[in-house]
Amino acid sequence: MIGPLAFASPLLLLALIGLPVLWWLLRAVPPAPIKRRFPGIALLLGLSDDESQTDKTPWWLLLLRIVAVAAAIIGFAGPVLNPQEERAAGEGPLLIVMDGSWASARDWPARQNRVELLLDDAARAGREVALVQLTNLPAAAPAFQAANAWAPRVPTLAPAPYGPDMAAALDWAATLDGPAEVFWFSDGLAHPGRDALTERFAALGTLSVFQGARDLIALAPPRFEDGMVRGTLSRLGAETPREVTIVAHGLDPAGLPRDLARASATVEAGAPTAEVSFDLPPELRNRITRFEIAGERHAGAVALTDDALQRRQVALISAGADDEQQTLLSPLHYLRQALEPTADLMEGALSDILVASPDVIMLADIATLAPEEEAGLVEWVENGGLLVRFAGPRLAASDLARDAAGPLMPVRLRVGGRTVGGAMSWGEPKALRPFEEGSPFFGLAIPSDVQVTSQVVAQPDPTLSERTIASLSDGTPLVTRASLGQGSVILFHVTANAEWSSLPLSGLFVQMLERLAISTRPVAPEAEDLEGTVWTPEEVLDGFGVLRDAGTRPGVTGEDLATAPLSAEVLPGLYSGEDRRLARNVMRPETALVAAQWPADVPVEGMSVTRPTDLMAAFLTAALVLLLIDALAALWLAGRLGRLTQSAAVLAAALLLAPEAQAQLTPDEELALLATSEATLAYVLTGDMEVDETSRAGLQGLSNTLYQRTSVEPAPPIGVDLESDELAFFPMLYWPVTPDQEIPSADAYRRLNDYLRGGGMIVFDTRDAHVGGFGSGTPEGRRLQAIAGPLDIPPLEPIPEDHVLTRTFYLLQDFPGRHLSRDVWVEAAPSDAEQIEGMPFRNLNDGVTPVLIGGNDWAAAWAQDARGRPLYPVGRGQAGERQREIALRFGVNLVMHVLSGNYKSDQVHVPALLDRLGQ
Repeated sequence: MIGPLAFASPLLLLALIGLPVLWWLLRAVPPAPIKRRFPGIALLLGLSDDESQTDKTPWWLLLLRIVAVAAAIIGFAGPVLNPQEERAAGEGPLLIVMDGSWASARDWPARQNRVELLLDDAARAGREVALVQLTNLPAAAPAFQAANAWAPRVPTLAPAPYGPDMAAALDWAATLDGPAEVFWFSDGLAHPGRDALTERFAALGTLSVFQGARDLIALAPPRFEDGMVRGTLSRLGAETPREVTIVAHGLDPAGLPRDLARASATVEAGAPTAEVSFDLPPELRNRITRFEIAGERHAGAVALTDDALQRRQVALISAGADDEQQTLLSPLHYLRQALEPTADLMEGALSDILVASPDVIMLADIATLAPEEEAGLVEWVENGGLLVRFAGPRLAASDLARDAAGPLMPVRLRVGGRTVGGAMSWGEPKALRPFEEGSPFFGLAIPSDVQVTSQVVAQPDPTLSERTIASLSDGTPLVTRASLGQGSVILFHVTANAEWSSLPLSGLFVQMLERLAISTRPVAPEAEDLEGTVWTPEEVLDGFGVLRDAGTRPGVTGEDLATAPLSAEVLPGLYSGEDRRLARNVMRPETALVAAQWPADVPVEGMSVTRPTDLMAAFLTAALVLLLIDALAALWLAGRLGRLTQSAAVLAAALLLAPEAQAQLTPDEELALLATSEATLAYVLTGDMEVDETSRAGLQGLSNTLYQRTSVEPAPPIGVDLESDELAFFPMLYWPVTPDQEIPSADAYRRLNDYLRGGGMIVFDTRDAHVGGFGSGTPEGRRLQAIAGPLDIPPLEPIPEDHVLTRTFYLLQDFPGRHLSRDVWVEAAPSDAEQIEGMPFRNLNDGVTPVLIGGNDWAAAWAQDARGRPLYPVGRGQAGERQREIALRFGVNLVMHVLSGNYKSDQVHVPALLDRLGQ
């Protein structure tokens, strides 16, 4: 090696010693002339010779030849830039072990490159190799093969979305026989059982470990706390502060994937965790499907959401029936108004509601419960339910919770109640005290107009302050809470309507209910809660954190879903049951990232390495170029380069001038060339940039569909100006109608009529089917009447069910675009068109209908961006996507009808069509 340069055949460099000899030989050729005195030489004085030959080689030409020969010698010596240091060869074959977990995904390409370098070294040394991923252990001992046999498999390797099972890996390693040299590619995490496996690999022979950078960051499943969505970031190798952005992904109202929210957090140096918070309105929160760390490419950076973030089921129960004539006095009116936007409400008898098992039950001024109802309600709360009670005249007059609170009341109550600020009271109405830090309402702003005039009063006791989560300005408890099993019981000491306070009339009431309803459902169910159930995977994560369809993967038992470690059988993803969905993520709330520790005698190397570069081709190419320069220099010295230079100049001039001569085309000629080289769809320029861009994107999307599904391969669509462009080149014109579109000139109408008579088709789209359907009831419809008046258009009728457009390529009966109207008009059938006996279709329209008129905004439904993604929403959810698909099929039928005419009305197609129709 010489610095960063090494040679595969260094002994060839000894040939450089011969360069001085070469210099001497070149100096000796041509030989020096011998001087002879000849008297007749005087007769030659004054003569000149155009051709001359030097008596010795110039020094610069000698140097050029010496450098060329030296480059050739160095090239044949096999120079290599940045060669890998020779490592001491171990005994036996080479065993490459990769953890292959999700934590390896962040630098997976570097790991693959490092494995390829090891395989190259093994191939040169003639050693056999075995390659194993601990997340995908072979059933038996590995098969050692030639390194060249493993090289094509390396690009196909991918990390798994779970960690290795070290216990299973140790059992597998026990079947290996040494000696063998082991190279272990670790993910850097301290998986349980790694130390025992390290000892086993070290016992086989030489062990070397490759480990990437330790800056690994992951996201635990977000949780609800005090009205906020909070997530915990875990970081390994936090040596410097790091700013992290978390993105909430979900579906917008049109059903399209979007980034719904973003939040940032800073992981301080040396801190293993950090918190990130999202303040989201309920409607937006219900749409979130996953949270993801921006810029991270592994499964640990993705946290899927399940029903824990979705709308809650809230049951409302009052003491009596609502009076429709006095809605504002209803005990449940304000509760309905507050909860309908964020929860699914249900009402009915308590016995029926308990069977439905809602998330929250709210009792408005109910004091007495039947024994079986009380027992059922206690069991429901103990299993994780939230019971919210409101006071009222009945509760104040009852004996409930006088001697003891009981299981369904958070505090004991005094006899009667308390009235302040009334005609029979000496006090003033009481305001609310700011919420304390331990309250779920902490941070909420209290309006100044919220006042309490009556309430039920709690009996003082030593633990009353611990159960008070809201109080009045004088310290009297307003809202109290107590735990019961896994659930909670909450009491508002005022009514649910405005009879005792103005709280239900304020926005604070909505915020307080939202804070209480957030934590109703446990995020992580226990194994016993899921015992005896089977969950079907809907979507699963791969090692890189990409969410994929689960396909036909088998179901997972509830016990395994809750407690079993992630594996090839239990992948991280979204699982569905009978009435809810559960998300299983790589990170759990209790998961901590701990760095792997290696014995002192085990070398640990990084992944970053400079790949060797073979310079043989570069040096030999340089030698060839220098020899070519030497030949040209020799011709120049001999005076023979002039003719060669003149010939090269003439050839270069011809090549440079030829494209310029070919490029002299007029704009009309360029349009004709573009439109006639391939089938080209065109649209009429309206002057409205937004409408014209939609038309272009729509025809481009239709062209893409034609290219993918048919033998038609259209060129990019072209916008045409009716006043100046030739129309005969295009089989179809898409004409969107706008209210303020200018009427074409007489010359334009002449070309349009010639175009229609010559077999062209114009598709008029008023884009107003969602407003008035086809007709003159809209500005677009009235403008269409004005435009179409001078055109030579035959009589029209709505598309009949047996028109050839219904079967040109696809079998269709609807022709939707972005809108769903069936008012689509084409040339009317001949008056004598009849269905012949035995024939399923009439012989309609011997040629192509010259016009097609509708208002379904087809271009918007066809429109795609440069990546082939839809540009505009169509309908909602799966129904909207189905509507878009039918719109594309109609576009395919339309183009195929224009190009093939009434080909599909030929009766030879009848058997196939009847078979497709199931007749």
